[in-house]
Amino acid sequence: MEKTPRTILFLLLLLLGDLGVAQDTTSKADEFHVGVILNLGSLVGKVARTSISLAVEDFYAAHRNYSTKLVLHVRDSMGNDIQAASAAIELLDNYKLQAIIGPQKSSEAVLISKIGNITRVPIVSFTATSPSLTSDTMPYFVRATLNDSAQVSSIASLVKAYGWREVVLVYDNTDYGRGILPYLISALQESDIHVLYQSVITSSATSEIMMQELYKLMTMQTRVFIVHMSSRLTSLLFTKAKEAGMMDKGFAWITTNGVANIIDSLNPSVIEVMNGVLGVRYHVPKSRELDNFSIRWNRMYQQDNPDESPFNKLSIVGLWAYDTIWALAQAAEKVGISSATNKQPWPVKNSTCLESMVISTNGPELLTAIVQNKFRGISGDFDLTDRQLKVSVFQIINVVGRGWREIGFWSVKSGLSRQLNQNSLKTTGSASILDLNPVIWPGESTEIPRGWEIPISGKKLRVGVHTSNCPEFIKTFRDPVTNVTSASGLSVDIFEEAIKRLPFALTYEYLAFDTADTASTGSYNDFIYQVYLQKYDIAVGDITVRYNRSLYVDFTVPYTESGVGMIVPVKENMIKNMWIFLKPLSTGMWFGSIIFFIYTGVVAWLLEYLNGNQHVHGPFSLKQVGITIFFSIFEEKEKLTRFLSRIVLLVWMFVFLVLTSSYTASFASMLTVQQLSPTVTDVHELQRKGEYVGFHRGSYIEGLLVDIGFERSKIRPYETQEDFSAALSKGSKNGGIAALVHEVPYIKLFLAKYSKGYAMVGPIYKSAGFAFALPKQSPLRAEISRAILNITGEDSINEIEKKWIYQNSHQHEDKIDGSGAITFESFGGLFLLTGVVTTCSLAVAMLMNWYKKYQQNAWSKEDDQNECGHGKQGENGDSQEEQGDQNSNEHGNCSDIEKQTTLTVSLSSNTE
Repeated sequence: MEKTPRTILFLLLLLLGDLGVAQDTTSKADEFHVGVILNLGSLVGKVARTSISLAVEDFYAAHRNYSTKLVLHVRDSMGNDIQAASAAIELLDNYKLQAIIGPQKSSEAVLISKIGNITRVPIVSFTATSPSLTSDTMPYFVRATLNDSAQVSSIASLVKAYGWREVVLVYDNTDYGRGILPYLISALQESDIHVLYQSVITSSATSEIMMQELYKLMTMQTRVFIVHMSSRLTSLLFTKAKEAGMMDKGFAWITTNGVANIIDSLNPSVIEVMNGVLGVRYHVPKSRELDNFSIRWNRMYQQDNPDESPFNKLSIVGLWAYDTIWALAQAAEKVGISSATNKQPWPVKNSTCLESMVISTNGPELLTAIVQNKFRGISGDFDLTDRQLKVSVFQIINVVGRGWREIGFWSVKSGLSRQLNQNSLKTTGSASILDLNPVIWPGESTEIPRGWEIPISGKKLRVGVHTSNCPEFIKTFRDPVTNVTSASGLSVDIFEEAIKRLPFALTYEYLAFDTADTASTGSYNDFIYQVYLQKYDIAVGDITVRYNRSLYVDFTVPYTESGVGMIVPVKENMIKNMWIFLKPLSTGMWFGSIIFFIYTGVVAWLLEYLNGNQHVHGPFSLKQVGITIFFSIFEEKEKLTRFLSRIVLLVWMFVFLVLTSSYTASFASMLTVQQLSPTVTDVHELQRKGEYVGFHRGSYIEGLLVDIGFERSKIRPYETQEDFSAALSKGSKNGGIAALVHEVPYIKLFLAKYSKGYAMVGPIYKSAGFAFALPKQSPLRAEISRAILNITGEDSINEIEKKWIYQNSHQHEDKIDGSGAITFESFGGLFLLTGVVTTCSLAVAMLMNWYKKYQQNAWSKEDDQNECGHGKQGENGDSQEEQGDQNSNEHGNCSDIEKQTTLTVSLSSNTE
């Protein structure tokens, strides 16, 4: 029963005859038989056949003296795996094949490679890209193309560069389509990109099936699609996507190199509907040889396919087929023709015609020659060392019009780059859109798609709300008539303000958390779990970010202060500091006052000394300075003989009066105001003393206190803020508690209501604060988080807190330290005033004194030329009398009686 179908199939293949094209040989060249299996009805098969024929012609035209010559036997697989395997068996049975080229599909390559393992015939494919073909179970399989897994890093970098966090994979249900999935998903996850959905398209999908799948994709939020399918299904996909409106603004499509490599060969109408699509393709370096080859290839292709569209162009598949023939021809010349063959010793009963196949004796040697052959081909560097083509550079393209444009490159060493520069590689930084040229997106838009949208057929955003025990944060209402839920509170105001600041319109509705409907305990963990169950799109409330909750939901950035603190009673702090009289003034104020006090006294002494005050006459001494300072402040001001001295001390007395008044007021306040301090400052002190502590019922604080070391018998739960206050007022020994452990936002609310008798200690424990909960990988998370950051960075958050909490916080820790003392900076203006007046007065006095001396010297010169009687004219003023005195002393031209008279008049004038 098993051998009959195979035998019939084999006989039918024999009737088809040899469809291969045998090359003209000479008597000197040995024939090296090679099987070629392609789907001749497909675009790839037609391109490859033309390239193979041209390659044989070019190679032996350049190597006329070679002793071997490839003889090609072409078979049509018709896109069927069994047909391809049967063709391989028929060729091996009828011809002494040394190698087989071109199993076009990955599934075909799997079957034919198993035959190659048995017969030791190398199988070389330039189109089979499935990563599963690299298994060690296929030692005779050589991939003259890229492994599909080689492109996954470039695709992940491209998605990350545009900031997309979620994608949908669209692939066909074949070995080719499925093979890339594990590698692509892994690369995306490494870049923190989530695969929201995997759309599987059957290879036999019709237009109706394709439209149904596209409509399903439109109901999802994600608008970024990665397509990995055959060229036929890809053409159908984008044609139908255009009809469904999925090639408009806001959508992003990325194709793998399977289609991007042959984009030029697609139907122009298909290329036109693909406008805006990004593609990753193998980069072929430009060369003159490539240009000449393209011209000859186009001419031969039209001859081989006269009915084909003239728009079909040479693709990278044709280049790989060309280079594969050159690599095989060189290896054949090196190894030679195998003459000795042996039957395959299969110990299998009832075997079919397969037992007539022979084992190639030079297969291993030929395989080694193929993989060790390295050269510069039409496609670039052709190196099959690892039994597959090595990755070099990928080209990122953007489909525009009926063609494409280059927007950048990707390589293993440099990542994404705008220009290809092998000598200058990026070493730091992550992928960015700045590394690429601008893109024209679907819908002819130049705006980068956000990557997600609210589905067209979707409902309003379902916002879950839960009434808090502190209604200032959130409180829900349900209209009994309309059954519509509304909410209010600090959390709600922040949420609604964030929605207003989103760059797009978003409608929403509130859904109250109903414990009856959910069969839950009503805890916040149960409330948040509803988001994971997809009953809510977002949960709004005073929700604390916790590790266990982050395992099944994502949180926005916190919108409140973080941390856990204690509310404790305060006690009076008795003042017993002997140096308290120094506290009203800061250290700087004390030093500044003393310095200005001394400076003012010294200047006053100098002013009086220069004016000849009898109290300061004689040599300078600290005693005279002290006498002047204290005498000037506490005695009659008439003792000061100079007007400038009176101005200096008048200003100083004003400053001194203000300073003493401030000192007196501050000192009196310190002595009379009640000093308050917390009764306890360390939570571990409460635990050591065995005190009772309280917490909010249902809060995670209970577990935190247990972790700290408190016995459960020492922990008491309370519901409302009134309960908190009553328990704290009783105290631990009277059935109450010594402290209440709570989160900082709740503590601020409590102290706003109970402003006397309590204080906050801490935070004693770090926490992330309050935030909103969303499903994992929700695209709304980043947008709402940015909006919250915008709110908390402005005065809006203060206005919202004042509305619901009345004030930001209350602190009741009036400590006697330098923080409340009068500082030098607060009296800087007064000290600047007295300093300027004093310094200016001193400067004026010194100028006046210098000017007097200058006049005296001038008059002394005149007296030397006149009679002594002229000196008496000095009696009319102080300056002339002093000049007469000096002249009589210096020159001795007057009598002793005149000297005594001048001195007497001068002293009497100074006394006045």
